[in-house]
Amino acid sequence: MSATERILSRFFSSIVKHGTLEVHHASGRSERFGTPARGFEDVTIRLDAGAARQILTDPRLGAAEAFMDGKLTIERGGIMGLIHMLRANQPWDRGQRLRPPTVMRRLRDRLAFRRTATNRAASSKSNVSHHYDIGNDLYRLMLDEPHMQYSCAYWPDEGMTLEDAQDAKLAHIAAKLALKPGQTVLDIGCGWGGMAIYLARKAGVHVTGITLSEEQLALARERAAAAGVADSTSFELVDYRDLAKSGRRFDRIVSVGMFEHVGQPQFETYFRGIGNLLEQDGVALVHTIGRMGPPGMTDAFTRKYIFPGGYIPALSETIAASEKVRLIASDVETLRIHYAKTLRCWYDRCIEHQAEIEAMYDPRFFRMWTFYLAGATAAFESGGMCNFQIQYVRDRRALPLSRDYMQAAETELMGRG
Repeated sequence: MSATERILSRFFSSIVKHGTLEVHHASGRSERFGTPARGFEDVTIRLDAGAARQILTDPRLGAAEAFMDGKLTIERGGIMGLIHMLRANQPWDRGQRLRPPTVMRRLRDRLAFRRTATNRAASSKSNVSHHYDIGNDLYRLMLDEPHMQYSCAYWPDEGMTLEDAQDAKLAHIAAKLALKPGQTVLDIGCGWGGMAIYLARKAGVHVTGITLSEEQLALARERAAAAGVADSTSFELVDYRDLAKSGRRFDRIVSVGMFEHVGQPQFETYFRGIGNLLEQDGVALVHTIGRMGPPGMTDAFTRKYIFPGGYIPALSETIAASEKVRLIASDVETLRIHYAKTLRCWYDRCIEHQAEIEAMYDPRFFRMWTFYLAGATAAFESGGMCNFQIQYVRDRRALPLSRDYMQAAETELMGRG
């Protein structure tokens, strides 16, 4: 057994307790780790020459690239099963004893935090294009058909489809906006127009959606026209920072799945922009992926292949940034597990359409994309990721004193055609 195989074997034996992992090494040796357990997969992988060293050098990025390049192949199970096994054996909330971080850990975290992407305006458009301008056809295959929501769905009931859950998410958010007919709404990071179309149809408001993706812009306009709401929606290719300088004001602001792209150094700028764009008696709702723990750092695989310039915020730093511009956090909700259920639906649809996706791009892209979805799922099921919905007001009297209005509005929205 080579030194590399020996180290990798220790790595797997220390992690895999529940579920079984069979590893076929390039040398011809085979090993088996773990024991069968309910809720855990039985997975078999094969490592080509150099794959073990690649994984040990950087477990996340190295394993991803070995899988993408076909040096790590899965002979039983799938990439979702493999990553779930590794993460679920050591869940973030497993109840371990809590100890203060060491001085070296504090220093390492501080240095890593300073290296986080600044995502200034000059690079934001290229960062967005890297992910969203790869073609709308992929997203059509993966997302829900009515709304094309590329963000966490909401699963209040058992047995819901992805389409049901995304519809419920839109109603959940719309209820928190306390909408009235005739109001103006700004959708920051409007995607393919699903939120704007929904609000225009269901609430009788006028929605302005902004994006930095040309692919999204074109399809959003097309979808709004097809839905018959072209007169009550408008879509613009503009950075939120530039719009904030225009002097325009809106009764309501919604931002779903966009704050993750802002970058920590721009948090205060983002919230100042919302404050300047929002009417004094207005309401804003920010829906974002978040960390359940303290501020951290985006992993190397995600930075390189998926969301360059992206950063997942902790609640503490999010609220700290909004406090500086006198936005009042009037309601905060943490969504647990909801994104994991959403991601599993997206993953299953990609697996179902593997041949079509590989024809659009190539097999390496397909492996990269499914690794991303599987890794993200594990982060929400067993890691430290969740979603936050934070409602903001500028005036403490802008909303009713109890939350009852939210449930009433949500029930009404879900009952409308």
